[in-house]
Amino acid sequence: MDLGNALEATRANLNAEIESFFNSAPPLKNSVDISERLEKFIKINELASGNGGGRRVVCVTSGGTTVPLEQRCVRYIDNFSSGHRGATSTEYFVKAGYAVIFLYRRGTCQPYCRSLPDDPLLECFELTDESNIKVHELYSEAVKKAITEHRAAVQEGLLLKLHFTTIFEYLQILRMIALSTSNLGQNAMFYLAAAVSDFYVPWQSMAEHKIQSASGPLNMELAQVPKMLSVLRQDWAPKAFFISFKLETDSKILLQKAVSALEKYKMNMVVANELSSRKEEVVVVTSSEKISVRRNKDRGFEDVENPLVQLLVERHSAYIESSDL
Repeated sequence: MDLGNALEATRANLNAEIESFFNSAPPLKNSVDISERLEKFIKINELASGNGGGRRVVCVTSGGTTVPLEQRCVRYIDNFSSGHRGATSTEYFVKAGYAVIFLYRRGTCQPYCRSLPDDPLLECFELTDESNIKVHELYSEAVKKAITEHRAAVQEGLLLKLHFTTIFEYLQILRMIALSTSNLGQNAMFYLAAAVSDFYVPWQSMAEHKIQSASGPLNMELAQVPKMLSVLRQDWAPKAFFISFKLETDSKILLQKAVSALEKYKMNMVVANELSSRKEEVVVVTSSEKISVRRNKDRGFEDVENPLVQLLVERHSAYIESSDL
């Protein structure tokens, strides 16, 4: 078998694995609602610029996926991610003029909430008497700012929030987003910051009810989640600008793994972040560069996401311009 035929066979096998994954996954309960909201959001932003070019749209994925161990789930395997990177980046993308589809894990960090305490409902409000509640004076400005900015982004058609919990939900919604944005061409961007499970329990082989501890030690074989980045990049949204993330705890292998992901999945850029320093510095890997992006400590509490998003917006502009030549 020559190289061309071998690559074609590999691609066919991957497509078969992906279709098998989706066909066996539990169907989304709210797929019609998601589809309608996506269609409306995309249509608004296709017409937003008034010059026929449309507004740029970025899908920001955020938080970690879970892997259920039972169909009526009590136990699950989780992926570590607070969602801070995705939520913070969403704010900076909106400031840069992008419309954002924020695909987030339910319960993780939300845009415009960084200045609020961990439990805003209980800590930001106080009773003035037995029947009246008001914002605590310590948080009044932060609450006002968060509500005002969030409402403005939603009302202006700049923010659409879709949530997931399981690996099944995440990948089904991501495919819907990719197919919905395919008509945007180069104006679409994918900022894939979510921590996505590498392994899962196939739905059809999963226990229906809670696994009983009385049965003794649990032996369970996990299947590998099909690597969908290449199909996302080449088939579902082939003209979009793609940024993926590589997180490692071992800095010695981080850049090597990022370069490998760039080449394997044909990403435009890969953001390499080491676990212990990820809030201070990341390295953006392209086909020709390794660009260090650091948090500017001299400017107070500026996040590393601010200069990171600025860099990505610049490179996305260059990508669009080169595609028009």
